[in-house]
Amino acid sequence: MSAGCECSAVGELRTPSREEMLAALVVRQGAENVQKLQAATVAVCGLGGLGSNVAISLARAGVGKLILIDFDCVDVTNLHRQQYKATQVGLAKAVALPENLREISPYIELESHQVRITEENVMELVGKADVVVEAFDNAEAKAMLVNAVLENGKTLVAASGMAGFGDANSIQTRRVSKKFYMCGDGVSDVNDGVGLVAPRVMACAAHQALTIIRIICGLENMTTKTSVI
Repeated sequence: MSAGCECSAVGELRTPSREEMLAALVVRQGAENVQKLQAATVAVCGLGGLGSNVAISLARAGVGKLILIDFDCVDVTNLHRQQYKATQVGLAKAVALPENLREISPYIELESHQVRITEENVMELVGKADVVVEAFDNAEAKAMLVNAVLENGKTLVAASGMAGFGDANSIQTRRVSKKFYMCGDGVSDVNDGVGLVAPRVMACAAHQALTIIRIICGLENMTTKTSVI
């Protein structure tokens, strides 16, 4: 602990004001970037290992609004890699994650939907987002979301390959096309019998979150080259 640090007693704790939290972000991220992030809306499709970690990273970075979408409930098997608490087992993820996000970022705007995304409702759910996050664990659902989002001219950050104990450095971000980014190693898959391990899932989610932040701040086009997967 730093010399001179004075911690409050439990009864004296308080939530920082919105102005205090934004000022702290400005010191670390710059006023222009914070302004852009505050004005942005990101839709997170799937609130499991990827989506819950992405959402928390974006909330910490100061993204102004998150649209959270998942039909599932928190299960004990989720706890090792997803951003939920043991006391939330059985609770809808679309309810549990907003609770956790508000503890971290009390002034963020949240829109939550406990629903399965389909071809019929996808654009109604994500149409107002500046960037859409694909965080599904089902190949057909992934393909449906990718096709729908890109066909409607929106920016998508997806993921493929993060299972097992492989080197985290194999997880990379590739720009597939002008508005399509893919994070992961593109190889490892849970269907191959290799389990999902928390650090690797979180590493892939961090790639997604950082890519989104760079897109919002106007930094991505400066350095990223388009590649073919």
